[in-house]
Amino acid sequence: MPKIGMEAVRKNALIHATIAEIGEAGTLEVTVSQIARRAGMSSALAHHYFGSKEKMFLETMRFVLRQYGKAVRSNLKTARTPQERIRAITDSSFDSSQFEREVIGAWLNFYVRALRSDETRRLLQVYARRLQSNLLFDLRKLMDSDSAEMAAQGLAALIDGFYIRAALQDDVPDRERIKSMVGDYLNFWLEKVSHG
Repeated sequence: MPKIGMEAVRKNALIHATIAEIGEAGTLEVTVSQIARRAGMSSALAHHYFGSKEKMFLETMRFVLRQYGKAVRSNLKTARTPQERIRAITDSSFDSSQFEREVIGAWLNFYVRALRSDETRRLLQVYARRLQSNLLFDLRKLMDSDSAEMAAQGLAALIDGFYIRAALQDDVPDRERIKSMVGDYLNFWLEKVSHG
């Protein structure tokens, strides 16, 4: 008889093993067997819990997105002004749960996977729309709608850009410096609209 709660524990172990394997390999071309071995279980058990490698990848991405959502909610708790709320959202992309080498590798590989997988593409589109919507909610309080759209696109592009740089280059600013640079971009827009 299986122990109560073991399924959740094992699924969580497999998700973390998936992130680690993808991060180490730098590709989604890892096997269920490699992932299961890292998690300390058989590939049969991994298939039992997820059904396929594709479903394991999708559940791993959902986990990463949930972690991102938790970081956003946590950072928003102390944000009072629209500018603080925008910074809380952008800073969350560089939270320790997101901006570590293995998770960055997972993010980039899932972006590539979205080119071939409708389900992955839908999941990433949900994330992108939510980020855009969250940024626009407060940007529109600070500037006209067209400027807010452009500023939101720029902020999202900076986030994506720093992820690409972190994945492909060794000499990348630390998280706090990146947050500051993204904040400088927001300040640029705020100054631009205030001077009309």
